[in-house]
Amino acid sequence: MSTPKNAQATDVARRQEAEQEMPASMRADVNLLATLLGQVLRESGSEGLFEDVERLRTATIEAYTDPSPSAYDRAVDIVKSFSLDRANEVARAFTCYFHLVNLAEEHFRIRSLRFRDNDFNFPKKHGAVAEAYAQLSEEIGEEEALKRLQSIRFHPVFTAHPTEARRRAVSTSIRRISGFLTELESVSEGGTESTRIRHKLIEEIDTLWRTAQLRSQKPTPEAEVRAIMAVFDDTLFTAVPHMYSRMDGAINGDVSGATAPVVPPFLRVGTWVGGDRDGNPFVTAKVTRSAAAIASEHVLMGLENVAVRVGRGLTLDAETTPPSEELKALLARLRNADEERAADIAKRSPNEPHRHAVLLIARKIHATRARNADLAYATPDQLLEELRTVQDSLVAGGAKRQAYGNLQHLIWQVETYGFHLAELECRQHSEVHRRVLAELESGEPLSETAEEVLEVFRAISYIQDRYGPRAAGRYIVSFTTSAEDLTNVYKLARAAVGSHGKMPVLDVVPLFETFDDLQAAPGIMNEVASAPEYAERLAQTGNRVEIMLGYSDSSKDVGPVAATLALYEAQELLAKWAQENDIELTLFHGRGGALGRGGGPAHSAILAQPPHSVDGRFKLTEQGEVIFARYGNSEIAIRHVDQVAGAILEALAPSNEKRTADAAHKYAHVAKTMENASRDHFFKLVKADGFAPWFATVTPMEEVGLLPLGSRPARRGLSVESLEDLRAIPWVFAWTQARINLAGWFGLGAALEAVGDLDVLQEAYTEWPLFRTMIDNVGMSLAKTDFRIAQGYLSLGDRDDLAQLVLDEMARTSEWVTKIVGGEELLSNKPVLNRAVKLRSPYVDALSLIQLRALHALRNADESAETDPEVQRLLLQSVSGVAAGLQNTG
Repeated sequence: MSTPKNAQATDVARRQEAEQEMPASMRADVNLLATLLGQVLRESGSEGLFEDVERLRTATIEAYTDPSPSAYDRAVDIVKSFSLDRANEVARAFTCYFHLVNLAEEHFRIRSLRFRDNDFNFPKKHGAVAEAYAQLSEEIGEEEALKRLQSIRFHPVFTAHPTEARRRAVSTSIRRISGFLTELESVSEGGTESTRIRHKLIEEIDTLWRTAQLRSQKPTPEAEVRAIMAVFDDTLFTAVPHMYSRMDGAINGDVSGATAPVVPPFLRVGTWVGGDRDGNPFVTAKVTRSAAAIASEHVLMGLENVAVRVGRGLTLDAETTPPSEELKALLARLRNADEERAADIAKRSPNEPHRHAVLLIARKIHATRARNADLAYATPDQLLEELRTVQDSLVAGGAKRQAYGNLQHLIWQVETYGFHLAELECRQHSEVHRRVLAELESGEPLSETAEEVLEVFRAISYIQDRYGPRAAGRYIVSFTTSAEDLTNVYKLARAAVGSHGKMPVLDVVPLFETFDDLQAAPGIMNEVASAPEYAERLAQTGNRVEIMLGYSDSSKDVGPVAATLALYEAQELLAKWAQENDIELTLFHGRGGALGRGGGPAHSAILAQPPHSVDGRFKLTEQGEVIFARYGNSEIAIRHVDQVAGAILEALAPSNEKRTADAAHKYAHVAKTMENASRDHFFKLVKADGFAPWFATVTPMEEVGLLPLGSRPARRGLSVESLEDLRAIPWVFAWTQARINLAGWFGLGAALEAVGDLDVLQEAYTEWPLFRTMIDNVGMSLAKTDFRIAQGYLSLGDRDDLAQLVLDEMARTSEWVTKIVGGEELLSNKPVLNRAVKLRSPYVDALSLIQLRALHALRNADESAETDPEVQRLLLQSVSGVAAGLQNTG
């Protein structure tokens, strides 16, 4: 295989900068953590480990800056010289380093956000929502802008797709290290307290080093549910009211907190964890019930604690803040229902009616959690009604700051989370439904699978009765190919509850995934809208419809470029269908973390959507490592949600809609050329004879299935002789691990070359949001590739023709993207991201070389011999490390 000269030049340019510039505070954190890790390796590693790590680190940095074969070969030879045990230790050391570097970057982001918020000179009306609102007000007037603001909705849905390669024990250790870094900032350097914190830091880094990076077994669905609960408990539950308060302050200014907020509780959180059974036999109806119970327990406990805290703070005397007649009536009802506790509170807090009422409300929340029917709330709306009675009384009594302060925070939490915390959604494959209906029609005893499918609908009904209708009810149908696939859900639900049983409330959501299904989507929706069961639900919801679009499988089906353009066209046609039929459409974007699965910055993605396809509502899946990256820290979560909400609001501006529509029309011929050329080139690769087994050979695709990342199997059932049934996650994960990232860019170079006019493409990059987003995302994807390491993986196979096809397209795409953006290298227009990639690349190279060594051993082993468990362990350790280094898995 030969490496194209232009690709070599690109790599040379990227390898010229070994010393990356970064902010001084971040550099100090990286140096501190790396130094302490080095001390741990000397103390706790085997003899000579630190020296071997340093040898490989130095060699990979030299290879990164020197494109000559000799520099690269020196690094390869060092890896070959390691024993298996030593190679494993070195891989663990680099993995720990990446965890610490990722932490230092996150810490810098948090520090920057705090500095901005505390800077007196920084504009206080700053923030994506505030800025979008100001822009919208100028464009359409404040009254109309306020109406649009109060209609927006952001709905992230957490999923348990197996892309989080990091153990929870590792995450916990990293969080403790983060806490010590924060403490260190607040003390004098060199003092006694500074020394104590540094001792705690090295102790925790030693713990991180000694903690197994790999899970010993796959997590159960229940374990995945509890892992997601950690995000709510540690971050989201408390972050949400602070987020609303900051946004309201940015818009309302000094009167914020003394008047009713203008920012609506626009966030709704969904979850598939414990509900997504498509291809996952371990998610049963019992698991779904358990997931709902766990979530409800967490949110009710949180609401109770907040209510107690708010109540204790309302020490307002009746003389200074007289209660309203409505509050007096509420207090009388609360006292009658809980006389003993009411008497105790009255004794401790005489003449403090508002405090008295909220503390008794807290008692009722506790009773709801404990299932005390005499005292419990039946619905969250009952709780909201009582809290608003207290709020209105405070306003009437002149205590507006207390009404719109902590009490408002509690109200926001109830509005956002109800008694269920996250809206639990179920998903199943359309083919499974067809098989179960066939069994029902046969009259024969039902199989265990069929019984389980029916039990799911009973579980949904139970959850709705116990936790409220918002707790569950969306039912996603994977691989929807016809209107019948949607009406089948209602037939199964009726069969589950019996002819006279109470049907669960169901919003059946189609999931259009393949290229053909995306094109057929408008026709399918037009047909199903007239089906009796679907039409009845439409009438109940006021013509609200949700449609899910699959990014992963469409990309695997026709390639990332054709899939992106097909998704745009499908959204455009579905938005037109909704407008023509007076339907309020919510498009649910099934995005993954990796660019090959629709990942990338959400802000630019939202603004690139067709007119009226967002219309104030944006729903998407948040998967694997993305959940913890975006929501694992309060400041980052608040910033992320603000950016997304700001983009949703900005997308409503007539100017944005016109810009997007005009660009789509102007460059329609470019889109058509790109779609055809990219798809043809993608098919030339994936439809080549023997491609599937070659793919499994040149990437760790098979081995990814052995990594205990999540409860879901990596495949739906077929062998590597076929890609049809391979899940999109290992497809993307495997290419990422091979440092090729093919799923994110292959075919774009051919598409751009087919257009051929650089002036037109550069003009499109400036004017066409969809094209700009595509180019920027591919730039990010390609920046994480490495030509020489990619060659190493591709050489594992015996198909030089396919390998050269991949390398040529990588080079061509890199060259075109760089020219379109107008820089000297990839990401030259994204300096912060460029710095992050360059900071990691030489160290990721070290882990990739270790992984290549393990793969060579596995591929060259005698087929009759058993797999060496030590080699397999080394491979899986390197997979975990590369995932940490690239900050991206699937």
